[in-house]
Formats: sequence, structure tokens, C-alpha cells
Amino acid sequence: MGNRETLEHLPEFVSKMEAEGLKPVVIDTFSYYYEKVVTGETGLIPDRDIEAVPSGEVPDARELHPYADAGQQAFDRAVMIVLNGGLGTSMGLTGPKSLLIAKAEKTFLEVIVDQARKRKVRLALMNSFSTHEDTLAALSEIAPDTPPMTFLQHKFPKILQADLSPAQWPEDPDLEWNPPGHGDIYTALLTSGMLDRLLEEGIEHAFICNSDNLGASMKETILGYFAEKRFPFMMEVARRTPADVKGGHLARHKNGRLILRESAQCPEDEMDAFKDIERYRFFNTNNLWVNLKYLKDLIEREKTIRLPMILNPKTLDPRDKNSPPVYQVETAMGAAISLFDGAAAVCVPRDRFFPVKKCNDLLAVRSDRFIFSDKGKLVLNPENKTDDIKIDLDSDYYKLIDDFNARFPDGAPSLMACESLEVKGDVRFGGDVVMEGRVKVENPQSDQAVVADRTLRGDVSL
Repeated sequence: MGNRETLEHLPEFVSKMEAEGLKPVVIDTFSYYYEKVVTGETGLIPDRDIEAVPSGEVPDARELHPYADAGQQAFDRAVMIVLNGGLGTSMGLTGPKSLLIAKAEKTFLEVIVDQARKRKVRLALMNSFSTHEDTLAALSEIAPDTPPMTFLQHKFPKILQADLSPAQWPEDPDLEWNPPGHGDIYTALLTSGMLDRLLEEGIEHAFICNSDNLGASMKETILGYFAEKRFPFMMEVARRTPADVKGGHLARHKNGRLILRESAQCPEDEMDAFKDIERYRFFNTNNLWVNLKYLKDLIEREKTIRLPMILNPKTLDPRDKNSPPVYQVETAMGAAISLFDGAAAVCVPRDRFFPVKKCNDLLAVRSDRFIFSDKGKLVLNPENKTDDIKIDLDSDYYKLIDDFNARFPDGAPSLMACESLEVKGDVRFGGDVVMEGRVKVENPQSDQAVVADRTLRGDVSL
């Protein structure tokens, strides 16, 4: 990228954002980040500026039962805000990811709405410009008695890497914009009027989570702990395993505040330290608790929310590798932990974190490893014979949702007793297939193989 001392293109960005009707605070925020891009700032956080957080400083959520009554009493002053801006393009989706069938013929959105109804939890959705209309149409079909509140995430213009000017793509102007990451939620709450509305209705505590993580819920014990301790901000973290080395980790900055460091913010030559799960023991689940009064005070004091920048190199059209290289300016909402004096973290079990990022994850969720509780929450099946499972489906045949569904036409196999599943080649599975132990299914032929209803163990060559 190199250092560039000129902001000659900034007026073009400002004019473009004004023409889209974006609020001044959004334009000011983008301008702040754009100046960092121009001067060559990368947003990197080196090891010398942080230290690990000892386990003793992070309480275990399973030991918060004394706060259950306080949490129950705080329900009337709480809201669950679900991030619903993703399109799921990595899974081949063209619409909102939350409209994908999750389990039992229910979409992620239906599960979320149903859970809120059964728990009597206020629900709000932050949609993106790409998901808003489709989500509203889906909600009209679901027709809940109390529809969730909705508000819109903003958008930032993409920056051409060649000269740092605004990206132009006349054949599809929507591709000239990118969602600015879920860190935009705080500004979007303000500009949409949602923050003031919630505060006027007496709502003080917000639980924020992703739509693709059905393990997230408004849990009484955690809410009670957050409310009783009067924390301004609290992050749910979990113990890192070898599978979590890429996710953002919790650390303490040399200024004394807790921070979140994402992999994109780690210098390349320090990635070994970043991946050291014994040193940096906790990763961010993206389940966050925010005191809305503290948030309003912070915004009024600082005039905006300026989070650490994540500069994401992409191609202008994500489906066309030959389209011009661009930068996307993004932020992570968990990074706000560094803005609040007295922010805290709590260590939660893995049953509060099983996001569906790939079809591998979706297979586990659709299988008998997960069931619905009487409160509508997706939970691990207590009859599972194995603690965890690793699934690796051949990306040539199972990466995209239509291909995946075609190879499991009668539903997911039984995985309650499965430790790992690896599928190589083109294989279609019957509806009563049972996987036990470590299973590897391989079809070296170009023609599709079919696994009829039976129990599979060990290596299976077709």
C-alpha cells in the first residue's frame, strides 16, 4: 500500500456517501478510517503492546447461578439484538443467511423469533442493505404476534487499491459498497433512533449475537451477573482449542484495558504467538452484553464510536477474481471492549457458540447431535456419545448449499456417536445412515456413489 500523504480523493467519497443519504456521523467515521488508510496505517496490534489475560481474571459462566433471580428480574429491561446482515455468499446463498433452513424445516430466522416468543424476550434485528427487504418479507410470512424491531446497518464505499479512489462498477453499483463490519452496530443504533427508543422504553441491557449462532440466548444467570455488577460492556469468551486459532482473542493492552485482537490485526511475523492457545487462552464468541446508558454516554462524550480498523483486501466483485482489487474498511463489534472503563469478560461453555459458517457446520446442526429445548433453544443432545465432532466434507461437492442439499436429500445422518467425519469425492447419503467413531468415506470415481441406509465405521471406500 505504501504511505500516501494526500487526501485528494476524500471529497469524492464524501459526495458519494452524501448522495446515498448516509448520516454525517457515518461519513465522519469513514473519513477517519480513510485517513488512516491513506497514511499507510494497517490497524496492526503487535505483541509488544498487549499481554495475555490469566484464567483467574475471567469467571466461569457455569458458576453464576446465584445471579439467576437478578437476571429474571432484569428481563423487562433487556433486549436481544441479532446481527442479520449476512448473505452467506461463501455457502452459495444469494439471500439472507438467516433464511436458510437450520433444522426441522425451520429457518434460522424462524428459530430466533420462536425462541424470543417462548422466552418472552424483546427482539431486534440489525439488517444490512442486502438483507433488509427479504427479511421483512419473511417476517410478514412468519407473522409473529410481536414482530421484532428492525434497524439498518450502514455501508461504506469500497476503496480501489490502485490509487485509493472510490471503486466504480457501473454494471452493478451495489458492489461499490461493503457492510462496514458488525462494529457498525453502535453507530447504527444511534442514527436509526433505536438507541433512544430502547432507553425511552426503559431498556438498559442489550445482548448482541449473530443470527447464525443458535446457541446464543438471553440466559438469566449471565444477564443477572451483568446487571448486578453494573458492567458497561461484557464479552462472552470461550477457551481456545486448536480449531479456534484463527478467531479473535482476548488480551489486555498496555494501557490496562481489555482488547480484542483479530487475526487481521496481528503482524504476519507474530502469527505463531497469535495461535498459541496456552498464551492467549480466550476467543471472542461474538456474544456481547452492552449497557445502553453507558453506550449513550460514550457516544455523547466522543461524538462517535471509533473502533480499531480492519483493512480487508478483496476483489471488487467477490465472485470475479479478475475484478479490480479493493480495500474494505471494517470494524469488529467486540473491539468496543477497549472503549469502556470497567469492561469485563465471562467464560462460557461451547454450547453457547456453534455458528454455522460452512456446510460442514450445518450438517452437525441438522443432525441428531442437536435438539430443541422446551424454550426453543438449539442445544447439544444429552445423548451424544462423543464430546465433539470434526466434519470435513469435500469442498468440490459440498461447499455450496444446493450441492450439499442434493447429497443429503433425506436429511443428515445420525452423528451422536461420531467423533469425526471426512468425505472425499462425490457421495450421496440415504436418510437412515448412522456414523460411529472416526469415519472416512471416499469415492475415487468421477460418478456419484450412493451410501444406502446403514451404519458406517472407520474407512469406507466406495
